[in-house]
Amino acid sequence: MNVTMLVNPAARSGAHTGAAMAAADRLREIGVRTTIVSGGSASESSALLRTAIDLGTDAVVVAGGDGTVSLAVQELAHTGVPLGIVPSGTGNDFAGALGLHELDAIAAADLIAAGTIRALDLALITRADGSAQFFASVLASGFDSKVNDRANAMTWPRGGSRYTIAIALEFLRLGGIPFGVELRLADGTLERIDGDLVMATVGNTAMYGGGIPICPDADPGDGLLDVTLVRPAGRLRLARLIPRVYRGTHAAVPEVLMRRATSVSLSSPGVTAYADGDPVGALPLTIDVAPGALRVFAPAV
Repeated sequence: MNVTMLVNPAARSGAHTGAAMAAADRLREIGVRTTIVSGGSASESSALLRTAIDLGTDAVVVAGGDGTVSLAVQELAHTGVPLGIVPSGTGNDFAGALGLHELDAIAAADLIAAGTIRALDLALITRADGSAQFFASVLASGFDSKVNDRANAMTWPRGGSRYTIAIALEFLRLGGIPFGVELRLADGTLERIDGDLVMATVGNTAMYGGGIPICPDADPGDGLLDVTLVRPAGRLRLARLIPRVYRGTHAAVPEVLMRRATSVSLSSPGVTAYADGDPVGALPLTIDVAPGALRVFAPAV
């Protein structure tokens, strides 16, 4: 097998480089030809991946977190070329959904070499201008996207605790936001929801923000998107909701509405959406499921 390994272009030193080199050495040790690439920017790295795919690489491996996975996903969707992940980012939520987040570089390399591949869904965002982008894990808009704004601006601490602090700080400014939500449900019917929401979240997988199960029952292989909407309530009541969100038991709370859909349209003035931890554009956006669009090295289910 001949693989191309992408190292996070924004962090070519530190954890990402160390994990990449350890994984590459292990792959080569067991007979997998491994070429490491990393451009000076995301666009350069994307171009390098496109070239590798065009030249016939057997697989792409990323060493990094959700942002690096997302960069590779844009090139790999619908190609049939499988993705391997060496988890070494801040959140690693997509890796977590596949049971990979606790793997060290050597174990991740061994999993890739073992060759077990799963076909997973992606979600496709379409913006108002017609441009499109895939995401692998969760799209956040409203309160949770504001948390992402704050967390991404923080340089300390690293890891999931950064999101915990950002949640606490944004909670002080919490309020309802006017939203329009249109859902094409699993049975093909349309549902329209208009009114103030605290947040509207669309999940291909369950977790975001370093392991928060916002869409606790999401399955990236079921051909559906999981939608979590939270209506406004008193600040004290919403404060009591947060621990339930961390436990994934918030579905029973009256202010929480959950749906499964094949397509979701979101609109709200002045709200920027995040997907896979990065900003993807201002609402309105439409999100459609892309069944089986990505092949991934993962443990057998």
